[in-house]
Amino acid sequence: MQNMDNAQPSLTSLKLFNFFIYGTMVIFTGFFQLYLQDIGMSKIEIGSLMAIAPFVSIFANPFWGFWGDRTANIKRVLLIMMIGTMLFVQIVFQANTYAMIYMTMILFYFFQTPMFSQTNSLILTYIEGTQHKFGSFRLWGSLGWALTAIAAGPVIDRLGSGRISIVFSVMLLVAALFMFTLPSIQKTTASASVSLKGLSRLFLNTYFVWFILLGIMVSIPNTANNTFMSLYILELGGTKQMVGLAIFFSSIFEVVIFILFDRFLKRKINVLVGCLTIVSLLFALRWLLMAEANTPLEVALIQLLHCVTFGGYFYVGVQLTMLFVPTPYRASGQAIYTLSWSGISGVIGGLAGGWMFQTFGAQSMYQTGAMLAIVGAIGFGWMWYNLRKHGYQPLQPDDPAEDEEEEYAAG
Repeated sequence: MQNMDNAQPSLTSLKLFNFFIYGTMVIFTGFFQLYLQDIGMSKIEIGSLMAIAPFVSIFANPFWGFWGDRTANIKRVLLIMMIGTMLFVQIVFQANTYAMIYMTMILFYFFQTPMFSQTNSLILTYIEGTQHKFGSFRLWGSLGWALTAIAAGPVIDRLGSGRISIVFSVMLLVAALFMFTLPSIQKTTASASVSLKGLSRLFLNTYFVWFILLGIMVSIPNTANNTFMSLYILELGGTKQMVGLAIFFSSIFEVVIFILFDRFLKRKINVLVGCLTIVSLLFALRWLLMAEANTPLEVALIQLLHCVTFGGYFYVGVQLTMLFVPTPYRASGQAIYTLSWSGISGVIGGLAGGWMFQTFGAQSMYQTGAMLAIVGAIGFGWMWYNLRKHGYQPLQPDDPAEDEEEEYAAG
């Protein structure tokens, strides 16, 4: 893959595309639960409905990731996904029975859930071979997420939760306009071909497999929090504006984290795994604090830890995936990585989290999340110890041109 035009206008468009695509998704992620509660759904019903997203993503992420690699045209794949997302979000809000909502949500999530992983692949493709860093582009996504969340709260409160689809569609259209201004990406003759057999070799990398499994463990309470934090705030007496403020706090300082990581974090596998150990411990602290919260403002302020927990986990995970996975399978690798924080973990977080919230209360849900994060920290610590002691020996790549990058990653 190669970027055909590294001119500054294209890089600016890439930043603005990230801003609006993340801004679009926070509208749905942060406020759709409130719409479901307004139409009479229970917490268990909401949890089971939101669990459709990660369940569908288990199949959708590899599907779209494979075709992104196969066609070597991530822009076209993203455009198809955006069109499908915009079409089915309209149908979701027109559905008047639970069965109809469930059916349309499956189709909606098939197009929507892989969007983040493919956006990451788009950034990595455009900056490959340049001096630009991933974080300097991804931070625009955090800005879009944070600023849209705090602006959308009062707007949705005034329009009503049933009008979320209108705000969502406008933001998605703006994102599409900026994507159209990006230069084309073409497959070079030196690029390795992509096959299902080659993709299956990723799972022969023991460290990559453990990274995915431990990521699922750490991400279960995070997906439960994403699903039920807004309902927790309302239960404590908060408002939709407070929900927007909490989401704003959760992402605004991710910008600082991405800048610091770009500047100071070493691109070495053992260093990155060590960072995940620390991040997992901070996750445990975050969930313990959430379990002890007594007011909506406390919940909102605790979300400031999101920047160093999920922000750190996301950044480090993207870099590790890039080092573990051969270049021709980059989109597929990012899709598999996405499953570790939104796929299987999302199904468990939505279903088990909803059951625990309704049966035992939010405090028990967050206490259980803290224990899972501690188990994840122990696992990542064990990985770090083994990497320090024995080093990292990557699998022999299919393409000799990949040798140099994998040797660098093993350092």
